[in-house]
Amino acid sequence: MTIKIAYKTIKNIFRLFALLLIVQGTYAQTNDTIQKNIDYYFEQAIEYKNRNELGPALETLDKAAEIAEKNEDVKSLVDCYHMFAVLYLKLGEEEKAEFYSDRANVLLRGVEYPYGSAMQKYLEAIRLYKEGKNFLAIYFLEEAKQLNNDRNFFNNISLAEGNIYLNLGKYDGASKNFNSLIINTDPKEKDYLTTRAYLGLAKMNYLIDSLDESIVMGQNALKLAREKEFSDEVLEANEQLGMTYAKLGKYDLAYERSLALLKFRDSLYTSDKALNVANTGNKIHVEQLGDEIKRQDIRLEELGQSANRSELAVILTSAFLMIISLLAVSLYRNNQIKLRTNDLLQTKNRELQYAKDAAVNAMEAKTNFLSTVSHELRTPLYAVTGLTHLLLEENPSENQKEHLKALKFSGDYLLNFINDILQINKIDANKLETLKIEFNLKKVLKEVIDSLQQSAKANNTKIILDYDENIPGHLLSDPLKLSQVFMNLVGNAIKFTKNGEVIVIAKLIKKEEEDVTLYFEVADTGIGISEEQQENIFEGFEQGSIQINREYGGTGLGLTIVKSLLGLFESQIQLKSVLGEGSSFFFELKVKSKEGVVDDIPFEITTRDYDFKGLHILIVEDNKINQVITKKMLSKKEITSDIANTGTEAIEMVKKNKYDAILMDIHMPGISGEEATIEIRKFDKDTPIIALTAISLDDSLEGFYAAGCNDVVTKPFKPEVFYQKIGENIFDKDLRNTAS
Repeated sequence: MTIKIAYKTIKNIFRLFALLLIVQGTYAQTNDTIQKNIDYYFEQAIEYKNRNELGPALETLDKAAEIAEKNEDVKSLVDCYHMFAVLYLKLGEEEKAEFYSDRANVLLRGVEYPYGSAMQKYLEAIRLYKEGKNFLAIYFLEEAKQLNNDRNFFNNISLAEGNIYLNLGKYDGASKNFNSLIINTDPKEKDYLTTRAYLGLAKMNYLIDSLDESIVMGQNALKLAREKEFSDEVLEANEQLGMTYAKLGKYDLAYERSLALLKFRDSLYTSDKALNVANTGNKIHVEQLGDEIKRQDIRLEELGQSANRSELAVILTSAFLMIISLLAVSLYRNNQIKLRTNDLLQTKNRELQYAKDAAVNAMEAKTNFLSTVSHELRTPLYAVTGLTHLLLEENPSENQKEHLKALKFSGDYLLNFINDILQINKIDANKLETLKIEFNLKKVLKEVIDSLQQSAKANNTKIILDYDENIPGHLLSDPLKLSQVFMNLVGNAIKFTKNGEVIVIAKLIKKEEEDVTLYFEVADTGIGISEEQQENIFEGFEQGSIQINREYGGTGLGLTIVKSLLGLFESQIQLKSVLGEGSSFFFELKVKSKEGVVDDIPFEITTRDYDFKGLHILIVEDNKINQVITKKMLSKKEITSDIANTGTEAIEMVKKNKYDAILMDIHMPGISGEEATIEIRKFDKDTPIIALTAISLDDSLEGFYAAGCNDVVTKPFKPEVFYQKIGENIFDKDLRNTAS
């Protein structure tokens, strides 16, 4: 009798314990047997889901889960739990969705299943997206992509990313994702994904006021949704079209969509249907809980069969289970505390995310503003420098010449200032990357020094190069950015040194096979920098003091650019200076050497005067003032020219006429100069094309050359550079090709 009472008590405890385990989501099974007919039910569930028939979807999926459990197929059971979570999310029952996600997560701990782990990340991303945590959602989607490359899975991630980008206002990213899904070849959900993509594009175009395109996308979505009976998508398409027609002022069509929407919704969402779906969902969820309790009953029966063997064992087992039950209750309470703590942490994280988003938006706004301003200033500056040059060429009086030279100096100063802003902007926006190009360091340094000799002579200052001949002759790095570093350092030293010396030092520290470490120093005998001023000297617009700024001029951006450029090489600029005695800027740099290369006699096209008479050139430029100035500068050299106002016009003119060269502006309405160059190169491979453009933050010289440009001249430009580039690309073209 005692044994029977103990057995009954244990059975009840087992029931309670099993229920607590389910609440905690600790159910786990591991078995690798796979049944083919599970896939059939699973794919049917997906079809029902996409048609918004959630009752049949749940019932079909329940059959798949039953087979998976019967055959102890853990991976298939994980897939079923994940799909249950998706369906309950669609029903708006987040708690049940979380229950199945937790069950799947427990099973994943005992089996290596990358797809299941990826799906777990995807579900977490969808949950975060629904809570408005867009950046965290993107993070989890990126993690999911690293775990699995299933095509259907990737397509669903692309759809989720597109919707998140739409929420964030990143329309380029959203457009890219949605357009890729329109032409998808998904084996399971091709039509559904295409419909969702059309809807996404309809919403995006509505938001950017491209209303005609929004209507086209909305109609495409509506047509496909009707054909495939995607009821939710039919509703969304009607609603979106109604909003778009209303925004266009087509109120009759908007009213028509509203009627269609109401009619379809009434036929779709009756109270009986909604109740039926809810009952089905609850029924299946209760059955899942009941199945868990049955499994525990079987275990209890097995335990009961051995009860007669030892009454003591039963009593001990009963006591043990009582303890476990108390622990489970304690765990449940602790979990509640943990949930409340997590809520608080999520609130704080949300606040931090908002602050981060605001900071990112502020940085983007600053970058875009400075990029736009620096780019737009070049157009009027081109007019200033161009007209100044033309007036100086027309034999002005001595009084006028003095004013024109002052105007030219101001234009050059402003141009350098704009270039500095653009350079720092590119670095801040991560638009610059170091290249790996073969070069001769000594030649680079000599070219920098030669270009600054005129400034040095004006200050009665001597530039000395102290070069270590042990440095390999052929190095691999980015000579252009190194030139910029030394132009700023040496130029700065000359500016603050009068009647003195500037020494440029290059030493080899060590060489291990191809790895070379170099030491550079630029020292001067100038005015020096006080210890107090040294703390901020590398910050933007800092020159030490207002008096120094007024006396020596400049923007204070040179050393900021040096610091940022060396940061790209993972190097750091350092400074030693004594006020009144001079300054020394030094740094180390790691580069690669190119062994076994024999020095050739350098081939250089010498600067010379060209006979331009008789040349005929096409000017592609949309700005009227720039057209006049460029044409006038060409006519000064007896060069005739035609003008194309747009890229499209330029393509047609090149087809009809023969030109010795084309001066191509890049930024134009309609097709850009880059696109026009690509089109011209399809039928004309030989005519030199020189990009004559004001380079902006997003422009890339490599992109210009890849499009087919032979050379690039940035506006505003020095006239001698302008003429030299034209001569080189027309008269020295064959020599340059031979050299290369």
